Amino acid sequence: MPPAVLPPFDCNWAFFLDFDGTLIDIAATPESVDASPAEIALLAELWRATKGALALISGRSIARMDELFAPLVLPAAGQHGAERRDAQGRRHRYRFPAQALRPVAGGIRSFAARHRGLVFEDKGASVALHYRLAPELAGAAYDAVREAAQPLGDAVEVQGGKMVVELKPAGCDKGRAIETFMQEAPFAGRVPVFLGDDVTDEFGFRVVNRLGGHSVKVGEG
Repeated sequence: MPPAVLPPFDCNWAFFLDFDGTLIDIAATPESVDASPAEIALLAELWRATKGALALISGRSIARMDELFAPLVLPAAGQHGAERRDAQGRRHRYRFPAQALRPVAGGIRSFAARHRGLVFEDKGASVALHYRLAPELAGAAYDAVREAAQPLGDAVEVQGGKMVVELKPAGCDKGRAIETFMQEAPFAGRVPVFLGDDVTDEFGFRVVNRLGGHSVKVGEG
């Protein structure tokens, strides 16, 4: 079946954009990505065209997205919805005892340090173990994160992605973040459009489809 074709741009759309693999090519390590001036200018233009109905939806932290897209400060959901900045600039955090994650994060960090090619990323309310540089360690990476997560029980979830396994607060996902944005100005009453590339974006696709919007899968897989 051929892919669906999007209708022409409508000023009543609200845009939700994934970051890695969608706006920016995936790089070997989380810190080796960068946004070009042209990409920043394109986001600014789309933000103006939608009168502010544009939000970044990512597994990255909001702080890191701000660094990459400076001087833009856009509405955003980071760490799969564990943190959110609305269109008025207000910050919202998912109720989760982030300090309880510190001992667990330390264990995963130590595991990464013992295995060449694994890259540990601490985002505050979530952590990630990247194995892009050592794909043969995928199984070991998942096992290490699952084992480290056991003391936190149902408070956390282990989530896979493209060459990464993450530990995040249970109940947070990109779909819930989009759904919350859609209840607020300037997103409310618009048609949601979500662009994403990874399995973690499926949560957003399901919500956008249910709301009668447009889901755009970027890339292969």
